[in-house]
Amino acid sequence: MLNKLRDWSRVAIAALATGGALAGCASSTHVVATDKPGTYTVAASATGGRMAWARAHGEALNEAREYCERRGMQSSINVETVSGVEMLTTHGSSVNFECHPKF
Repeated sequence: MLNKLRDWSRVAIAALATGGALAGCASSTHVVATDKPGTYTVAASATGGRMAWARAHGEALNEAREYCERRGMQSSINVETVSGVEMLTTHGSSVNFECHPKF
């Protein structure tokens, strides 16, 4: 019985460690000006798990928001392109945005 409990605890620890690795984190590119004046783009990606797209999406939106806020403005998302739909693959989000004055 004790050996079975040890085996089960090893499996549980391995599953938790794997799950933590799958959760991953998101990373983004630098904001880049597009060929349309006043329009910028930024891309983000995340790997693993069901919520990878949500992390990539959030990271891209945060980068756009922070970029505009550093200029005393607010962001306005024009277009978002997403990629990756399967678990354990890289999911991506690319947003084109503009910065507008705060009212």
